[in-house]
Amino acid sequence: MPLYDHLGRPVSTAALKTTEAVAQTSGMRSVWTGQPANGLTPQRLAGILRAAEGMDVQSYLELAEQMEERDAHYLSVLGTRKRAVTRLPFRVEAASDSARDIEIADFIETFLKRDALRAENFDILDALGKGFSVTEIIWDTSGGQWMPERLERVDQRWFDIDPVDGRTLSLRGEATRGQPLTPFKYLVHEHPAKSGLPIRGGLARPAAWSWMFKNYATKDWVAFAEVYGMPMRIGKYGPGATTAEIATLMAAVADMGSDAAAVIPQSMMIELIEGAGNAGPEMFEKLFDKMDQQMSKLVLGQTATTDAVPGKLGSGTEHSDVREDIRDADADQLATTLNIQLVRPMVDLNYGPQKGYPRICIGLEDAVDLKLLADALQIYVPLGLEVEESVIRDRLGLPEPKAGAKLLTAPQPSQEPPAAPGALPSPKKGAQAAPEASKGFSGGKDRASDPAAAAAQDEGDDDDTIAALADELAGDGDWFARPIASAALALLDEAGDLETFRARLAELIDGEGTGPVAERLGQATFTTFLAGASGQPTRDNGTDQ
Repeated sequence: MPLYDHLGRPVSTAALKTTEAVAQTSGMRSVWTGQPANGLTPQRLAGILRAAEGMDVQSYLELAEQMEERDAHYLSVLGTRKRAVTRLPFRVEAASDSARDIEIADFIETFLKRDALRAENFDILDALGKGFSVTEIIWDTSGGQWMPERLERVDQRWFDIDPVDGRTLSLRGEATRGQPLTPFKYLVHEHPAKSGLPIRGGLARPAAWSWMFKNYATKDWVAFAEVYGMPMRIGKYGPGATTAEIATLMAAVADMGSDAAAVIPQSMMIELIEGAGNAGPEMFEKLFDKMDQQMSKLVLGQTATTDAVPGKLGSGTEHSDVREDIRDADADQLATTLNIQLVRPMVDLNYGPQKGYPRICIGLEDAVDLKLLADALQIYVPLGLEVEESVIRDRLGLPEPKAGAKLLTAPQPSQEPPAAPGALPSPKKGAQAAPEASKGFSGGKDRASDPAAAAAQDEGDDDDTIAALADELAGDGDWFARPIASAALALLDEAGDLETFRARLAELIDGEGTGPVAERLGQATFTTFLAGASGQPTRDNGTDQ
């Protein structure tokens, strides 16, 4: 059966057995990069960003790489956001409860247990900064099945972007441009921070301006420290000093420290004038911190856990390292890419195309009130609600039991359970059991509606009349239970939640009243009295006394 990827392109299994995106010593896939950050000016930065909009992305991608290398703060917050996703738990949900779908889900789950998975996902999340990332799937077929041996990160600079749609990638070759990506061979993860083209959605684009201004502030701050941060050493010589004496004085002050030294005639003066407004080093520090705060808000959505703010002690407790909404959105986007471009190829290559595929889910499940869930199941399931066992296992966090494992089971009821206080005695050995039609409220008949059944039961009543009367009273409850059960099922359909159902169920039972129950018990009591007084089996079947 022919295979197709998620874009409808035919798959060639022969092309999957070779590694395509490899570096070239001479060609268009070099590991060496340019240095666009050197001497960056506002004019050059604007030109780099405009070129990226025209799909000439080489300089922009190199700049994004250098920004991470040269700015410790940007590298830290970007890495924090990536690791917040990679440390989340991974789980697999089967397409259904069928044995086949569970087997396929177990196959995917086996792959997720690889030690290298977190590092590979960290590389995939490089799309956070650059807008997209490309990962080549290196397939291994030595075990008789198609299994990814590793997920190899590929340098984004090795790809061209289609100038027409601004999204389709092609692998750069030796002499030609535009080699289409082999289906089932690559993971292309797009992670834009805003809607639009992926290359314009990377965090590096807005961060570039803050990075450049911060870079200017750093240079000026260092220059300021060179002038004002060190003591100025000045040696003064008198009017009669010779050239040799002046040289000796200059060597003396030079040997005392750094280059901030000079010799002048005693009659001269050097004055250092500060900038307007008596601006000091605080000006550079404020600009530096402001740019860091802008990057923190851009990447993490907050500054409380990354930037110390005077007077805001303890503000970090109001935020997590990465806000949950940002972290969960990142996890959802990563899971979508893995499900479409990794899970589906693995399943199709090993099991063939399926109607439904297992899903990788990343993140913590919403907290479930297990007691409330158990209470709801005890009420709804007996009333006919159908619930998948796998769903309940997932909610409880319990795996599917393995074949041959020792299982916990419900305790088996004893053959002769102790009677509750005030309960009617059970029939003695040899007494005839109540007819099956009289048990429960699932179709049983009242004795008055079936005289033949009543007559057949009367034949064995001589041995223990009281026990038989107890069976009759306990077993033919359809006359009372069936109307209540029908009304409860209708109420279940109408109620919107468990609390409403409980409240209205109590009202329903109260509305039925105790009259029918009291009347029935009265008849049974009177019948029993007559049987004891006369010594004869007297029946309450509506006719006999």
